[in-house]
Amino acid sequence: MKTPQFLALSIVATVAFSSNAAFADNDGEKLFNKKCGTCHSLEQGVHKVGPSLAGIIGRRAGGTNFANYKALQGASFTWNLENINEWIADPKKFIGKPTAMTVKVKKDDERAAIIAYITGKDN
Repeated sequence: MKTPQFLALSIVATVAFSSNAAFADNDGEKLFNKKCGTCHSLEQGVHKVGPSLAGIIGRRAGGTNFANYKALQGASFTWNLENINEWIADPKKFIGKPTAMTVKVKKDDERAAIIAYITGKDN
């Protein structure tokens, strides 16, 4: 099992050092809009079908005023780079039960670009 620090470092290193076109400045944004933006906003308190992802790092899962939580209701973990990566790879596998989030981002480089975009919006 990988440690959270190793996985987080791997994600950051992949984003920082990749020469892949998926990491052009706006590709994280394009991937977010294509795979996530229909259901999620990056504006604080602006929810769509899914909760706002603004400020997600360090936030307790299910911890916004989003009224439609079901799978994450009562969750006891805090979002970090590792568990966001696992969540968007396969939400049902991550949480261990069905969830309304049906999108899976299977490619490591796409997940890294989306995560970099989401977390970069908080700075």
